[in-house]
Amino acid sequence: MPEAPIRFDGRTVIITGAGRGLGAAYARLIASRGGAVVVHDAGVALDGSGFDPSVAEAVAAEITAAGGIAAAFPENLEDPSACSRVVEFAVSRFGRLDALICNAGLVVFADLEQTDRAVWERTVAIEVNAPFYLSRAAVPHMRGQGYGRIVLTTSGRAMRIENCLPGLIAYSTTKMAQIGLMVGLAAELRDAGIHVNAISPVAATRVLRRTAPELKPELVAPGVAFLASAACDFSGIVLHAAGGRFSASAWGRSEGLDFGSVPASLEDIAARWHQIVG
Repeated sequence: MPEAPIRFDGRTVIITGAGRGLGAAYARLIASRGGAVVVHDAGVALDGSGFDPSVAEAVAAEITAAGGIAAAFPENLEDPSACSRVVEFAVSRFGRLDALICNAGLVVFADLEQTDRAVWERTVAIEVNAPFYLSRAAVPHMRGQGYGRIVLTTSGRAMRIENCLPGLIAYSTTKMAQIGLMVGLAAELRDAGIHVNAISPVAATRVLRRTAPELKPELVAPGVAFLASAACDFSGIVLHAAGGRFSASAWGRSEGLDFGSVPASLEDIAARWHQIVG
């Protein structure tokens, strides 16, 4: 028998950074599946400056014109109180909150010496503080209804040296922080009917430094929509998505090597390193 369609009828989903690129693709897909979507976007420039509410409003209007359900919320989530307000906006507008997709991000290329306090703190505010405060505001509503889905956003740039680029210290640090947030939330919410996972996307958006038209945001969107749906019944997985290819990561460790109760020497560790790392 064919699988039943995955729908979002009667569900409300907040998507941050949904005025362009990946977030807009997520919003369109979930709305097309019946979900009420809160399109958040502050409409900032690539460096995080400026403010343009029309960016979020345009996507919400497009969804509504196509027969979907959407509302725009354009505030800057660097302000923790704005994180609370977008959650309250969703609940007051649509009566509930079922899924939170933390997609908004900031990529500033700066080497270690160039990563001053302003760059560091702004990156932390958007990539770490905002997902934390959004989750903190959303979880009580999800607990109350015994159901919720949270999708965080990490990056392959942060996971492997060979995939990273010079100038991404702040970015890679804060993207990995979302893995820690995923694990902590998943452990705390495992009995609350709330599942927490992360997406590691690659797409041809305005932050991609190379031309790759084959990396369409729409090819990532089905994975995120699945993680945000009732069909997702697990937590703690990072879903990698690029150009229609999906893979998953879950952290483990090697079996290791027991040296016994006498402290090993440095030379012992060096000599048997390959056994330690498996």
